[in-house]
Amino acid sequence: MTRPDVILFDLDGTLVDTAPDFFGVVNSLRLEAGKAPLADNIIREQVSNGGVALSKLTWDIGDDHPQLMDYRQILLDRYEQTVGTLSGFFDGFTQVLTRLSERRIRWGIVTNKPRLYTELLLQRLGISTDVLVCPEDVVNRKPAPDALLKAARDLGVASHQCWYVGDHIRDIESARAAGMFSIAALYGYIENGDDPANWQADTSIEHPLDLLALIND
Repeated sequence: MTRPDVILFDLDGTLVDTAPDFFGVVNSLRLEAGKAPLADNIIREQVSNGGVALSKLTWDIGDDHPQLMDYRQILLDRYEQTVGTLSGFFDGFTQVLTRLSERRIRWGIVTNKPRLYTELLLQRLGISTDVLVCPEDVVNRKPAPDALLKAARDLGVASHQCWYVGDHIRDIESARAAGMFSIAALYGYIENGDDPANWQADTSIEHPLDLLALIND
């Protein structure tokens, strides 16, 4: 492990705690459908899995439901109204990003979150980054390495000079395929029964501030 030139982050469940924005979205839609509300922790577990997973959870439907993508759009339209209202950096990231700037380590975001909602979120939270790659920017989204490799190219660095931090196995698989040092965020949106030890990450962190120890700060 060598000091990185760039640290890249997954967004939901890694850099920003976006789950609170979804609690009201999911449960308001369930209420309208005549369904009982869900506990926050149940919704939180699915946020990193995206709109399809949250739609299945909201309406109690499966992958084969003929209106699944229509429901996804309904959910995302509701989310667009609330994105960024209850979200914020995970505790410690303000200090981490300040220290990265002091050490001249650039940082960026590589996410499967659609650009519309990503840009709204970052704008409303006042977050600016050296590079941002969304699924619309590549042919294959994570766990393919395309997005991570694009981020490295955009910054003019080799992939082995980058670290990638994520809270899902797809993040670790993407980093490994891209030749980047992979870090599992154990504080993130990890589903019940999922064991990050099985992700084969290069290392893991229990808290964002643990990153500072990894860069020998």
